[in-house]
Amino acid sequence: MSTEGGTEQGIIIIPKTLLKKVEEKGIDIEDFIINALFKELKLDPLEAAVVRFERAKEFLREAKTYLERGDPVQASEKMYKTVEECIKLLAQLYGLPEYDRALKEGRWWTQLLGKVARRIASRLNEPKVADVWARAYDVHVWGFHEAKYNIDDVKDDLEYVKWLLEFTEKLIKSKKKER
Repeated sequence: MSTEGGTEQGIIIIPKTLLKKVEEKGIDIEDFIINALFKELKLDPLEAAVVRFERAKEFLREAKTYLERGDPVQASEKMYKTVEECIKLLAQLYGLPEYDRALKEGRWWTQLLGKVARRIASRLNEPKVADVWARAYDVHVWGFHEAKYNIDDVKDDLEYVKWLLEFTEKLIKSKKKER
């Protein structure tokens, strides 16, 4: 285990041939491993939510660092990853069918994430969840993949991402109190 920036991160070496197969299938290897560990460890949704929340916080920290460095491409991706983790976490925490589908199919498709954002926004009567997802997807495409956004184009989105992380944290705390 290595400690970087206050978080512990393990390093796993995966043979190139196997990694190539994973990439060909479009599987997010980190998410795949995390889901496999959740299943193997029999973590309940709340325990898993805490793990995903820690990951989302780390992505947000990285996004801030990239913004400070003037790197809109990496900042965009880290903001998107923060929101993506929050959406996955909420799908699992609320037992949504999209979560089961993602596990069954071995990956999260963007439309599943969009459906979860809309479903959670509706269920919790908080339309901002879907709005933050839309912003995150926008910076993912135009800020990261297409590299068409500059720092000024993406920096304001950070406040929306922070809002979703804080909103998600409140939901986790609320679920803990219900126990």
